[in-house]
Amino acid sequence: MKHQAKSIRPFIGAKDFELSRSFYRDLGFKENYISPEMCYFDLDGFGFYLQNAFVKDWIENTMVFMEVENVNQFWSQLLELGLTSKYPNVKLVPIRELEWGKECFVHDPSGILWHFGEFR
Repeated sequence: MKHQAKSIRPFIGAKDFELSRSFYRDLGFKENYISPEMCYFDLDGFGFYLQNAFVKDWIENTMVFMEVENVNQFWSQLLELGLTSKYPNVKLVPIRELEWGKECFVHDPSGILWHFGEFR
């Protein structure tokens, strides 16, 4: 089967929709309003749907991986945003070196785990 895919857009939930919308705008995503219950967040053609929906098991088991060109630079810029002091429950985990490359982690205000990585 041949695909001519243009994007993959996961759906993620939010415990506090307005807080999460603000968080993702601060993280550099452009918000595209769809409805009072959903927005699409875009970063140079890559994105996801944020829903005003909280299902504990779903949120606590959601992970998103985003490849970045330079994880060291990304980490430095991430620290400059001051997200942990601005948003409750946001956690940052420093860069880890692994056999495939390196990555750092961000837990969003709802608990979604983001991996930001750079492949070797």
